Order: sequence, then C-alpha cells, then structure tokens
Amino acid sequence: MNRRLALLAPLAFLLPFPALAEKIPLGAISDYLNGLSTVEADFTQVNSDGSISTGKIFIKRPGRVRFEYAPPDRSLVIAGGNQVAIFDAKSNQPPERYPLKRTPLNLILAENIDLSRAKMVVGHTEDGSSTRVRAQDPENPEYGSIELVFTANPVELRQWVITDDLGAQTTVILGEMKKGGQLGARLFDITAETAARGD
Repeated sequence: MNRRLALLAPLAFLLPFPALAEKIPLGAISDYLNGLSTVEADFTQVNSDGSISTGKIFIKRPGRVRFEYAPPDRSLVIAGGNQVAIFDAKSNQPPERYPLKRTPLNLILAENIDLSRAKMVVGHTEDGSSTRVRAQDPENPEYGSIELVFTANPVELRQWVITDDLGAQTTVILGEMKKGGQLGARLFDITAETAARGD
C-alpha cells in the first residue's frame, strides 16, 4: 500500500513529555476530540521505511484533513467529501483516491467520536508521561488501526501512529496546534486541487 495512505504509523518515537500523569479516561479523550473543530500544526512524519517527512497539517472536523508536505517532497494528501486523495508530486497522473472510511484516520475525523463503543478501543495504556489509545473500526478491523498519544493537564493530542491493512506503520508527530481558526473549504476540495494541478 502507498506509504501515504497509511497517512498517514510507528516507532517507539516519543516527544519529551512532561512529568508523570495518570491514565486519561476514554470519556475525557472523546470529549477532547469532539471539541476540536479546526486545527493547524506543523508535523513530522516517520514513514514505515524509516524515512522522515515534514509539513503542515490542517484539520477541519468532521471529515476533512490536508497534509502539505514540505520541499523537496511537495506531495499532498487531502481528505474531503468522504474521500482521501493522494497527490504524488513526482507523477503527472490523477491522484489516487480511497474511501475515507477505509482509513484509520476516519476514527478521529468522525462527527461524533465515542471511544467507549464496543470493540473500538483495543488498547488503553499509560507509561508515566503519556496516555496511548489504540482504536480500530469495530465493523472493519482489517482496515488497520490508529494509536493516539496524549498528554494530560490539559489533554492534548501529541502524535498518532497508523498501522495500515498490510501492517506498515507511519507516525505523525504534531507541533504546537493552533485551534479554532477559520479554514476555507478550498483546502479540502479534491476536485478543485485536481483541476489546479492539471491532473
């Protein structure tokens, strides 16, 4: 599978987290994720082959995300309209498209996130500095999983690790998040982006 469809999962790769914390309850994590409307942040991505990419991420819940990869990569991943499109900067072909529901990222882009749903959370641990929650689509575990890493006081999403349907892992580490700003619909418009690129 294309390394970006993973989006897009992981190493034992942790940021320096603050002091010891108790495990954050799933209800508090669900509330935090549901409270995120828009997010902008820089990100570092550790790919399954060990290579590292950087860029900027834009999230607009529900259902929309944009990964802009920094030069020399210049690739782009957009989720919008229930689709994920992967624009390969090295290709003059139209973007690869997949249903968003087939990617683990759909679990944090859903309109109403409820991590207490049966069989959704398959791991919930705390290591003294962070809480890790591994989730999958209860109806379609074969689509892969996403492991979210949070710090507490206040709850903050720091990174995620996506394991795709082939077992490949990609880690996305978030920089400081700017929340609640205005993000235009054009950022998440796959059709407009395709036209602008002449694909």
